[in-house]
Amino acid sequence: MGSSGAATPEGKKTTVSPKAVIYQKYGSRASYEVEEVQDFVQNGCPGLCIPQKGPCLYRCRLNLPELSILSGTFRKKKDAEQAAAEMALQKLGIHPLTHNADVRDAGEDLVSRVAYLFSNEFLASQHPLSCHFRASLSREGYLYGSVPVSVIAVYDGKISTLCKLIDPMVESNPSLAISFVLRAAATLPTLITATEGQLWIRRQNPYPPEVIEPLLVEQPSTLGGVCVQALLIPSSLNEDVKPVTLNVCSSNYYLDVIAQKLGELDASKILVSRPIGKASSETRLYFVASDLQFVEPTSDLNGKKLDIFEGSMNTRASYLAGQGVYGGAILASIGYTWKSKDLFHEDVFLKLYYRMLIYKTPSGPYKLYRESTIAAELPVVFTIKSNWRGTFPKEILCTFCRQHRLSEPVFAISRYPVKALSDLSGSQKKLKVTESTEDTGQTNENAANHGDDETVESVSHFRCEVKVLSKLQDLLLQCSPKDFYRKETDCIQNASLKVLSWLSSYFQDFNMPLEKLNSLADALDIKVNTQHLFKEFKFCSTMYLNQQRTIKANNCIDGPQATEEHEHYLLRIEGPESGICPSNGSLACICYSACLVTEVGHTKELIESSHEFEFEMGSRAVNPHVETAVAQMSVGQSAFYLVDLPSQELILAAANDSARALSLINSNMCGLEYCITLLKVTEPLEDRMEQALFSPPLSKQRVDYAVEHIKKSGATTLVDFGCGSGSLLESLLDYPTSLRKIVGVDLSLKSLSRAAKVLHSKLSKSLDADMPCKSIQSATLYDGSIIVFDSRMCGFDIGTCLEVIEHMEEDQASLFGDLVLSSFRPSVLIVSTPNYEYNVILQKSDLPSQEEAPDGKGQSESCRFRNHDHKFEWTREQFGSWARNLASRNNYSVEFSGVGGSADHEPGFASQIALFKRLPQLDERLEDGESVHLYNVIWEWSNHETTKSFD
Repeated sequence: MGSSGAATPEGKKTTVSPKAVIYQKYGSRASYEVEEVQDFVQNGCPGLCIPQKGPCLYRCRLNLPELSILSGTFRKKKDAEQAAAEMALQKLGIHPLTHNADVRDAGEDLVSRVAYLFSNEFLASQHPLSCHFRASLSREGYLYGSVPVSVIAVYDGKISTLCKLIDPMVESNPSLAISFVLRAAATLPTLITATEGQLWIRRQNPYPPEVIEPLLVEQPSTLGGVCVQALLIPSSLNEDVKPVTLNVCSSNYYLDVIAQKLGELDASKILVSRPIGKASSETRLYFVASDLQFVEPTSDLNGKKLDIFEGSMNTRASYLAGQGVYGGAILASIGYTWKSKDLFHEDVFLKLYYRMLIYKTPSGPYKLYRESTIAAELPVVFTIKSNWRGTFPKEILCTFCRQHRLSEPVFAISRYPVKALSDLSGSQKKLKVTESTEDTGQTNENAANHGDDETVESVSHFRCEVKVLSKLQDLLLQCSPKDFYRKETDCIQNASLKVLSWLSSYFQDFNMPLEKLNSLADALDIKVNTQHLFKEFKFCSTMYLNQQRTIKANNCIDGPQATEEHEHYLLRIEGPESGICPSNGSLACICYSACLVTEVGHTKELIESSHEFEFEMGSRAVNPHVETAVAQMSVGQSAFYLVDLPSQELILAAANDSARALSLINSNMCGLEYCITLLKVTEPLEDRMEQALFSPPLSKQRVDYAVEHIKKSGATTLVDFGCGSGSLLESLLDYPTSLRKIVGVDLSLKSLSRAAKVLHSKLSKSLDADMPCKSIQSATLYDGSIIVFDSRMCGFDIGTCLEVIEHMEEDQASLFGDLVLSSFRPSVLIVSTPNYEYNVILQKSDLPSQEEAPDGKGQSESCRFRNHDHKFEWTREQFGSWARNLASRNNYSVEFSGVGGSADHEPGFASQIALFKRLPQLDERLEDGESVHLYNVIWEWSNHETTKSFD
């Protein structure tokens, strides 16, 4: 099973192979399964692959008790086995050394390393730990030269690596490393270890004068001492986090000062956490290890839990550190860095502490990147890159895993040929899938046959599976989305966002019933191992559940403005209507401020503000109450409203004066007052592209086409399927027509709300003035799906459906067509949809900030859809086939036209239009069927009585 790595007769040690390390750790419990992999190439027919002649390739699956690893492909079986073993060691956090990785030898190396740390050579080095050794020489009395064991275990990377080799449980229980260092020191006669109840080590014999004297001459620049602001985190949640000042003199060891703040005489009992935040940070937690009871570590200690603490757990500090912290703790940014003998220090204020808490949440990095901890939210969908305002989902997920000491997330990409995908639903042919795992660092040799990424993406669709694992490789959750994406990066970002969305729900309610937790996971294509998950996030749940019980619900203002569960109470909207309103997909730019207001004394404290904050409507990139307010505004208007307070952490992470904000929250009934001004609206990508080539804009040309046909038709009743914000219905009111009754149907309540507002204003004015729309007798807006039957939609003279069907799945578009023509049966139906063939012209005029242009590639392969929300876009042939089949099945004729471009020149119209006309029958009467009302009335108007209702 490979080299054992034993010492040679000359005393030298051989290099240990990855397989040897696996064998030493697992023995017969590790099994290798090698399989032959046939290399494939395409034979010129998309989707059909044939075996390639040449040598066989091999890949290996290594099965271990806690994980299974699949290697890349190699020409030799042994290379595949070694690659799988190396990948397993990387995931386990074990790095093969250039000597024997046996636990016994790792223990010997640990002894050698400890001995070196107390050598004359190390004292004069520029290692950060050597500064601690030099500082120990300024300690007085019996503490002279004594170095805390916790410092040795934390600040030396080689010590840490060796301890993990001895026992991987050191990763989850850092206190084990202290036991191993003490054990190593106890075997060295040149050192003196601490007595029982103390945790320090010093040399038996003092350093020689010739070693110490040069060091004493080098005076640090902090000769007069330093004053460092830090934070005291009490163990009780009933006590607030408080600022403390560390006064460190040049002759003092700074850990002794921290120990005194925690009620200890010296630093021997002070434990030091890992860095909080970035790995390079010197911000750490310092806490007392009181009443330690160490169990002497032995070779059979693997998996055995050491319970060395007594006292109450500090849930806030434990959450930050990711390890058990008992009693009070100090959060400070102080210590020694490489190649510097000066003491590094930075002040830590309350705001930084609360921002650290936010950063550890799934949405925290996005909020902090946008500098909007209160208003911003992690979007629920990954839209086009140009509209995503913040850190990308994959990066956020990786940050989250690092913050919680998890393994890097595993991304497995599956590539599907486009032709095979299109045939998948209609046949049972096998689909060739090429897989790659991003984070393994292994390159599949087959990938070379596909060329660069751009070429691959032009002929393939992608899926991405994401796994989140603990440091010990326990599977916490696995996301396996069913969606396909044209770009590999899109499938990775969307899969990452699904995981983050579920984690956000979990973090918002750790007390969520297991059934609901799993239901949310199923909706996002996620499988959760709750046993491992709860274990890994025990500090998070303990902190947040205790905090929810401690912080009382006195953070909302009573009275008529009070709201339920963060639903906002809109006080007022000021300013004249400009007519420029945001719609789904558009970019809204707002100026906002959020102030803490109190009922008692009417105190107001600014918490957060932004002069320019841009977000995409419909992606939930802001709090729901912000988007709801903006949806009802037009450019130039301002809105003022009050909401209940969000979590205390969000408030204090945003506030410039966290102590002041905390005192207001604790002493008064508080609410959060928003003031929002809508500065500008940028139309969605599709509209921006169309406006670059067409005047008037293509959207207006579509509406004008429908209006002209309606005017000439003599229709008296009209229904607009997918009316959106009511652009067609509003335009109809500007012209004299024979219409008496107009109806709109849509699924978006926000769009219907805007439509109702505009229509109500115009129709109400027509009662008192001679306006073109005076002929309208009634108008109604319904909330409903246009693929669901409602008898009130039957028998209209004319139906319209402009740029709607492409937002459905293709089978739903066919279902809509059949439902309208067979059941609703309007005399005329107008349907428009984008012409996919025209995209190559539109996208050549795209703005530089958008994704790359086609670059001369084949039109059918290189063009993307016009809008991220489009489920399909049809060529002229596809649209014609769909429309003709619908017409023939339902006794309609169909004519084709369009707007933008020309039917006589390639590539035809930019928007293609089908005009369906019902053919005469012997019996023209429409049968009266059963009355079915499945749509909800959102707004109604009549020229005799106006009513307005919103569900």
